[in-house]
Amino acid sequence: MAEIAPIIVFLFVLFLLLGTGVWVGLALLGVAWLGMELFTLRPAGDAMMTIIWRSASSWSLTALPLFIWMGEILFRTRLSEDMFRGLSPWMARLPGGLLHTNVVGCTVFAAVSGSSAATLTTVGKMSIPELRKRGYPEHMVIGTLAGAATLGLMIPPSLTLIVYGVTINESITKLFMAGIVPGLVLALMFMAYVGLYSKFSSRYAPMNEPEMSFGEKLANSRFLIPVLLLIAAVIGSMYLGYATATEAAAIGVIGALLLAIAQGSLNRSTFVESLMGAMRTSAMIALILSGAAFLSLSMGFTGLPRALAEWIGSLALTRFELLMALLVFYIVIGCFLDGISSVVLTIAVVEPMIRQAGIDIIWFGIFIVVVVEMAQITPPIGFNLFVLQGMTGHEMSFISRAAFPMFLIMVVMVFVLIAFPDLATWLPDNIRQSPGG
Repeated sequence: MAEIAPIIVFLFVLFLLLGTGVWVGLALLGVAWLGMELFTLRPAGDAMMTIIWRSASSWSLTALPLFIWMGEILFRTRLSEDMFRGLSPWMARLPGGLLHTNVVGCTVFAAVSGSSAATLTTVGKMSIPELRKRGYPEHMVIGTLAGAATLGLMIPPSLTLIVYGVTINESITKLFMAGIVPGLVLALMFMAYVGLYSKFSSRYAPMNEPEMSFGEKLANSRFLIPVLLLIAAVIGSMYLGYATATEAAAIGVIGALLLAIAQGSLNRSTFVESLMGAMRTSAMIALILSGAAFLSLSMGFTGLPRALAEWIGSLALTRFELLMALLVFYIVIGCFLDGISSVVLTIAVVEPMIRQAGIDIIWFGIFIVVVVEMAQITPPIGFNLFVLQGMTGHEMSFISRAAFPMFLIMVVMVFVLIAFPDLATWLPDNIRQSPGG
């Protein structure tokens, strides 16, 4: 194959740059520039300037910093404390007890955050001390938190889905709707695992929670009302067609600011911190997206994506075999790159394959997010593992073992998605379109 030389050059330079500690975005730009210089006649600087401007000026991308800012604002409120107080009375009677607050709390916060790390930190800083105090098994506390926090990548507003949608030029709103049902199904699978473990493990002996009347439970639930209203406003406005993803993000920011004001946790310091945190995260993702766009252009000039897609096609793989190959591929690459980098780095090559195989592009977005979620809890680069290590002080090996059952549940979720594709496609197919598209 004539394309072997570009493949070797691209991979060698990329891993050389990443291995020496260069930022992912700059590494992608460097590989793309070298590819343009070596394998095309077009001026690399002119091409880089044009493609970066085009990718950065995408209207869909405006939702990204807004959703990040919303999550940053809520991260600095008393949301985690309020969630625990509101959820614990209802979770205490379930098999597995208050461990379910990890899963449900992460599910709730994922719906207003979009970030796995923010979800993990917000829920964990309240639930870990409370669950330890009540004698819950440490590896279950750590494991459920590590796994459930990855729901921030799937349940809208998901930053990974925004990046995927911008990269392949697909509707962000439809991708958001596609993530809701699979996200809830995955959360229920985590809860089922907790319930089964509590029934069959001899080491499971937490303290019993005091009995509460139904009225007391309802009284505690008032702490959940503000965040549930915010979720309804953000997701409901998109589903009913009143707002695009960007407009829903603006609604979310205003709602988060009002919630922070009502809680008394918004002052000049927290406002500036949230703004700077959102700016840093947005700039990092924008640099990665710019590098990925230039790399896609560079590879396109070499004919590499098309040649690889044709080669995969010549293998006559069934859809299932192709998906299994991609599953293994993303699990391996996820051991070395974070989720967003994995998506933008590979989608230029993978997209022609899945389109040629007739795989629904919206469904594949949810498939890739589930697999990318696994990368958050796989060593050596699993970001959630590092966050948990900083929060708990445990060895990385202990945290990895605690998170491994959640990894297996996500593998099962991949097969559930393949068996029941309507889980991801029914809502997007039935969404009402807003006047703005």
